[in-house]
Amino acid sequence: MVDFFKKKAKNSKDDILSGLTVALALVPEAVAFAFVAGVDPLVGLYAAFMIGLITSVFGGRPGMISGATGAMAVVLVSLVKEGNEMGMAMATPVENMGLNYLFATIVLTGIIQFLAGVFKFGKFVRLIPHPVMMGFVNGLAIVIFLSQLGMFTEKIAGEAVWLHGAELYTMIGLVILTMAIMFFLPKLTSKIPAALTGIVVVSAIVIFGGLDVSTVGSFIRDGGGSGLEGGLPTFQSQLFTMVPFTWETIKFVLPYASILAAIGLIESLMTLNLLDEITNSRGNGNRECMAQGAANIVTGFFGGMGGCAMIGQSLINVKSGGRGRLSGIIAAVTLLAFILFAAPYIEMVPIAALVGVMFMVVIGTFAWSSFRILNKIPKSDAFVLILVSGLTVIFDLAIAVLVGVIVSALVFSWENARRIRARKSIKEDGTKVYEIWGPLFFGSITTFMNKFDIANDPESVEIDFIESRVSDHSGIEAIGNLVKKYEDAGKTIKLKHLSEDCINLLNRADDHFRTVIIRDIDDPRYYVVTDKAKIE
Repeated sequence: MVDFFKKKAKNSKDDILSGLTVALALVPEAVAFAFVAGVDPLVGLYAAFMIGLITSVFGGRPGMISGATGAMAVVLVSLVKEGNEMGMAMATPVENMGLNYLFATIVLTGIIQFLAGVFKFGKFVRLIPHPVMMGFVNGLAIVIFLSQLGMFTEKIAGEAVWLHGAELYTMIGLVILTMAIMFFLPKLTSKIPAALTGIVVVSAIVIFGGLDVSTVGSFIRDGGGSGLEGGLPTFQSQLFTMVPFTWETIKFVLPYASILAAIGLIESLMTLNLLDEITNSRGNGNRECMAQGAANIVTGFFGGMGGCAMIGQSLINVKSGGRGRLSGIIAAVTLLAFILFAAPYIEMVPIAALVGVMFMVVIGTFAWSSFRILNKIPKSDAFVLILVSGLTVIFDLAIAVLVGVIVSALVFSWENARRIRARKSIKEDGTKVYEIWGPLFFGSITTFMNKFDIANDPESVEIDFIESRVSDHSGIEAIGNLVKKYEDAGKTIKLKHLSEDCINLLNRADDHFRTVIIRDIDDPRYYVVTDKAKIE
């Protein structure tokens, strides 16, 4: 019992300290993504707080951090812009109408995601192949790295210009110092959180050394924001009065909501899968879908820009020791405390410290083993890995994963389509036997049909499926067509070792098959396109 409480106390300490680290790392990310979407920084910070809190309490993966993300922010850019234009085109022009459309879209996004969880769509993340997972991880690491390069610029006359001279060297030095602390401190002791220590040490050096470097506060002001300080999120009652509930509104927000829901769920479920591998535990995808949906519904009604799981912050959390729900709760509550009470102090944190933390996340995220295995795995898998990595960087995660899964499925179908075989033999009574080997499905039916020599076969033919599996309705149709061709040629054909399900489907199509099919006690027991074959 004593050991149990000691373990709980240690876990709680790790969760609290890692939650504080994540909260600091969330600030510039949420602010940056708000600027990308074209909204006030507080809209991004409120989203990070509300989504982070709700998913930490109710989500399907303890230790996973959610908040405002770049993948969703990119989609919101055109939504806000078009919404503003629609607002100015109204009979009574309304300024910043795009923000109201944004909130309405996020609410609808949440409803779609919640329904996805109710109908258990989360389980389909299991269909994502490992090369796609590796490509996703590598691509995301590159995206995180590239996003941090913008921190090495400054605004001059509204234009982003690369730092140079002493400013650049100071920035690089502070980043390297943060990374060095995070690398070497765990080798000395595991009781002190390395990321939080790096941020505190570098912040102290900047503040007490009077160094003139970019901070969280200057980052917000450079982006056009007034500061980090704000109040509690408020209910957006104007959604019921200013956003017209018309068919035109639905046509406008539904496509955006569908895209955002897909991006959010894919990124969240992929992050959940990755954390499952790191922690050797298993999260609940359907529960996470419902939690993400509920979080976005609440966020939309209370003035947030929506979001989903954040792989960078999730990895910071897990690698800092945060494995329980408490870590995410602490991160979300601390972020709100920053907004309410500690804005002036958080604005003093140097951007270099946070960049150093994110660079270490990049190093830890990238699957370096992929370089070692590229020439050892099938070329198709290597192609998918590289393709997904590239598409994640060029477009976004949803497109990359979707394309990766489609390419993997096509490669799998093509490889299996080539595996259909037919061994031929002649019985003593002159009956020709075709022993079919390999899967019979839509991709292999052409090869399957070419195995038979209907014109030159004897009067009696037998087809044995003992080493084959009929996988879909296309296979059933091919068998039916083959029987018809033999009978039209005036020949007798018998089918052996079909599963009960195949037999029922053929008999349902034509009662004549009852005289063609030979039943046996060793008939296989698999299912074809029925409810019994669904994924559990």
